[in-house]
Amino acid sequence: MNLHTQLLARAAAGRPVRIGLIGAGKFGSMFLAQARRTPGLHVLGIADLAPGRVRASLARLGWPAAQVDAPSLDAAARDGRTWVGEDAAALIAHPALEVVIEATGAPKAGIRHALLACAARKHLVMVNVEADALAGPVLARRAAEAGIVYSMAYGDQPALILEQIDWARACGFDVVCAGKGTKHLPAFHASTPDTVWQHYGFSPQQVATGDFNAQMFNSFLDGTKSALEMAAVANGSGLQPPPDGLTFPPCGADDLPTVLRPASAGGVLPQAGTVEVVSSLHPDGTPVARDLRWGVFVVIEAPSEYVRDCFAQYGLRTDPSGCYTALYRPCHLIGLELGISVASVALRGEPTGTTRAFHGDVVAVAKRPLRAGELLDGEGGYTVYGRLLPAARSLALGALPIGLAHRVKLRTDVAAGDVVRWSEVACDESDEAVRLRRELERDAPV
Repeated sequence: MNLHTQLLARAAAGRPVRIGLIGAGKFGSMFLAQARRTPGLHVLGIADLAPGRVRASLARLGWPAAQVDAPSLDAAARDGRTWVGEDAAALIAHPALEVVIEATGAPKAGIRHALLACAARKHLVMVNVEADALAGPVLARRAAEAGIVYSMAYGDQPALILEQIDWARACGFDVVCAGKGTKHLPAFHASTPDTVWQHYGFSPQQVATGDFNAQMFNSFLDGTKSALEMAAVANGSGLQPPPDGLTFPPCGADDLPTVLRPASAGGVLPQAGTVEVVSSLHPDGTPVARDLRWGVFVVIEAPSEYVRDCFAQYGLRTDPSGCYTALYRPCHLIGLELGISVASVALRGEPTGTTRAFHGDVVAVAKRPLRAGELLDGEGGYTVYGRLLPAARSLALGALPIGLAHRVKLRTDVAAGDVVRWSEVACDESDEAVRLRRELERDAPV
């Protein structure tokens, strides 16, 4: 509860936390909107493949042009300005930098930048859940060996969920279920970048602002992003994925304790101790009352009759038995909250959630009948979506992770709805990301 005080002290001492942001899309832009208002933070540099777009975005965010005209990283470090360019490696390696924020959303780029951060011994805030789901346990181990903090991104749902899980366990509660809400119908698994805006209801004017990437937003709609985020939660907490993937039961805030309890107690869970995502829509498309489309939650169980009575005495909404209750947060502010991670990593040496083991995996599933010779186009595209499976089941299937299902050619036909397997694609085994993933599959305990 004293991060702001510590940031003020760093500002007063003339030693702001110097940050390097890699990737200035929607998440990065939201962080930048608040970073210049936060004492004790200095965005040393922003690396992006489109520097001109970054400067246009900064102008829209209200950054003075003079703040972002540093001709070099040395100049930015010397006079408190911000460098904008394409060279992420130079930014990571600069001696003045303390914290790297990886926000590209590209799994292979995320892995490359994470390894560079380890080599340079710079703390890493991994916004890139795609990279974390692909090889997070290996990256976290490399970071620990380098003596740096590897952290999930506060403001994104996995870190907020892990915070709730940590609260529950630190209070002595068993976690029955934890997760988030989203807008989901089964038909959305087949959504493509051509259909995404009509499902979301965004206007052409909103899309034209430049922050809206059709394939990225489609990954939220088709279930891939939910699978990735719940893999991160499972791998950071030890909670287990459902055996056949997320089920997206329709459920509002008031019904969490009743719906998300074990089937043996009348709920939908196969067992206690799982992750799940609830939908803001009923199967017929009508809205769920008091939905949690933007929220996160944790369901806990009373360990005794005394605690069950306390639930009732203090006004908690429970299931009919009074044994299960839930705490939830109705929203998340993604990049606007990311400064919490930066401050926690730099000032406390603590992550806001981190990957610990390989419990959940996100596998590529065909959206439509696929033919030999086709190129897969990855997360949110036209060919595959990501499904969360227990890691042991993914390994038994020889499933291709969604993070590697981009620009790889199919060797065989794959039926709609089938899991794509390693044996069905032509992968470059010398690729850095492929090698790290193979290391995970070979060595990580399941």
